Amino acid sequence: MSQPFNDIKVIDLTHVLAGPFATYQFALLGADVIKVENPINPDCARGRGGNTTQNSKMLGMNYQVQGGNKRAISIDLKTKQGQTIFKKLIKQADILVENYRASALDELGLSYESLSAINPKLIYCSITGFGATGSKAKINAYDNVIQASSGIVSQSGGHKPGVSFVDYATGLEAAFAISAALFRAERTGMGAHISVSMYETALLMMAPEAAREKNQHNNPNHLEAGIKTYPTQQGELCLGAFTPQQMSKCLKALVQDGYCNIKIPTLNEWDELWKAGESLHAELQDIFLQNTADFWQEYMHNIGLPAEKLRHLAEAVNDQQLDAREFFKKVTIDGKPQYIPTSAYKFDDEGGVKLTRSAPQISQHADEILQEIEIRPEEINALRKSGVIL
Repeated sequence: MSQPFNDIKVIDLTHVLAGPFATYQFALLGADVIKVENPINPDCARGRGGNTTQNSKMLGMNYQVQGGNKRAISIDLKTKQGQTIFKKLIKQADILVENYRASALDELGLSYESLSAINPKLIYCSITGFGATGSKAKINAYDNVIQASSGIVSQSGGHKPGVSFVDYATGLEAAFAISAALFRAERTGMGAHISVSMYETALLMMAPEAAREKNQHNNPNHLEAGIKTYPTQQGELCLGAFTPQQMSKCLKALVQDGYCNIKIPTLNEWDELWKAGESLHAELQDIFLQNTADFWQEYMHNIGLPAEKLRHLAEAVNDQQLDAREFFKKVTIDGKPQYIPTSAYKFDDEGGVKLTRSAPQISQHADEILQEIEIRPEEINALRKSGVIL
């Protein structure tokens, strides 16, 4: 069964997290993704991860989780020979993704205008901290500073969440935009220049809150008892009785089963739910202390309501649900089998996500990539001796 991006070629001029994650989406779905790195300064994510041996070999887990199925070559793009090689790759490519400093490629003569003259159908995607225009266009950024500047840290009680989710959400935004441009290119022959902003992605993930603040709506923070976390006799429970109807259902079951004896308030509208928030929160705190988080999780599931006990990541990654979904795929890294996350979706047929090989070593595929653009072996040797490639 053919994968969606078979015969699509992606030039991956990215590093760290957001850019490599965007191109990883295409690699999982059959595209030929060629990772282009600086011979002297390769992707810094290669040296990061929980296994120091892998890190020392530039095969760290931070790199592995978004590098599978790709091929790798190292080219010095500051040299004329390197730029010539790169342009030959671009001529055969469908997509270029880069996440360097704004205008960095322009300064090397590798702007969208220059490369689209070589390949008019090229989809050229640039991922930056704040986008290609505006007063902050040339300011560099990482996930943590975007979380700070966007209001995420403030919305999270003054603490930065311990994951780089802005990077990964930005990668998904980029992959979606590129897919849309690719769809248009197939119909019209038009290329595209796409600018993706981490800052805007962060705000997009807070769309209701951002819209409320932008429009200065008078919407005070209500205590929503149905989506709070509660201590129990053992562990904590995150309840998911979100709507007025779900909270009514929850309370009726608890009264019927003898866990409380309260007069259930009328909860048909949001305002009624919010008005009762304080009293319901106090009541539920007492109720959930009667048993364990495991008990209440099963209880809520049995009455058809969302609820989950708080778990550590070590528990979550070993959930049998993930095994049933084949979320983690086994690959060989440095001679040892290890497990890599793939995607949160599945095709019913065989044309969906496939992870067939681990992320490549530095410039692992240089010779075969160069031969595909008709550079002879003796020329490759000369390029390697001069330091243009590794």
